[in-house]
This record gives sequence, structure tokens and C-alpha cells, in this order.
Amino acid sequence: MRLTETNGPETNEDAVALGLAALGWTVSDADRARRLLDTTGLTPSDLRARAAEPDVLAAVLGFLEAYEPNLIACAEEMGCKPAALVAARATLESA
Repeated sequence: MRLTETNGPETNEDAVALGLAALGWTVSDADRARRLLDTTGLTPSDLRARAAEPDVLAAVLGFLEAYEPNLIACAEEMGCKPAALVAARATLESA
């Protein structure tokens, strides 16, 4: 995935890659995954069937944005800046 100098995604495909990685990080913890489902209204079958759709990935990134400690932890795990995840959400919402 390519990131700009500000560490944001260069393309929609880059935003999708960041979103998918963030989704993986989010669901790697059962409690966090449950909060994602409860907060977004998504179901496990929604995630399985629609995981790569921009609106689902934007919802995941928005979920992370809503709780800064998770946003920061996810970005650190992924090796990017939190701003890259925020930029990816904006890119996905406009896709």
C-alpha cells in the first residue's frame, strides 16, 4: 500500500487495504469486535459478506476514530499514523 508524505492513502485501493487491516485488528479481540458490531449495527454475516465494501470499511474506521486509544493502538500495530486511518475513512466515504 502506498502512503503520502502525511502517511495517508494515495488511492482508493490503498484506503481499502488500510480499512481491511484495521478490520482485522479490530476483530482480533472479541470484546472490541462485539463493540464494533453493537456500535455500527453490523452483523457477523455483514462483515463476512461485505468486508471489502467501502461503506463497511468506513464504518470500521469510524468506530476506531470514536475511541482514540483504539485508533492509536491500531495505527501503531499497522505501522502507520492515526491520521492515515482517518484519511482512509474519508476516502472510503467518498468512494
